[in-house]
Amino acid sequence: MLYLASQSPRRRQLLEQLGVDFTVIDVTVPEQRLPDESPQAYVRRVARDKARAGLASLGTPEHALVLGADTEVVLDDDVFGKPADADDAAAMLGRLAGRAHEVISAVWLVGAGVEHGEICISRVRFAPLDEPTIAAYVATGESFGKAGAYAIQGRGAALIEHLDGSYSGVMGLPMFETARLLRAGGITPT
Repeated sequence: MLYLASQSPRRRQLLEQLGVDFTVIDVTVPEQRLPDESPQAYVRRVARDKARAGLASLGTPEHALVLGADTEVVLDDDVFGKPADADDAAAMLGRLAGRAHEVISAVWLVGAGVEHGEICISRVRFAPLDEPTIAAYVATGESFGKAGAYAIQGRGAALIEHLDGSYSGVMGLPMFETARLLRAGGITPT
């Protein structure tokens, strides 16, 4: 039985596209970068922690596999999580404007005797953005609950000048890597 340890509706939709049966479980793990922890190591650790927490919440059933994921936006070694408020969202978007940044997505699969992980790194370049454009986008509400304060699958797509990498990875669940991970765990996506 496959479980998705995520509160993200986007991850649920993306996993559904792979044609696998799964049950969603909600987990909460600390998402705080450790001192001297690289952005990649941080994203991997959080994805792994989510999967492990999900498995622990099930009482570690023998045939359960739990998928955890994390996605973060990184610019100049700074990790941009979800904005705290509108000012924070505008500040993030202001820093991203006219620049390229990385979006790091990690997926982790755990179960009895199983632990595998995958990472996907995409490069996204924003167009130059003026303050009214940023304010209008933040006013849509789409920035909230999104790493880096934007959603590539929504109105935020109009802010993006170039994408080199995985569209689904920027959304929060890299499909290619997730399918490969599931196959390694004995689950065949359709």
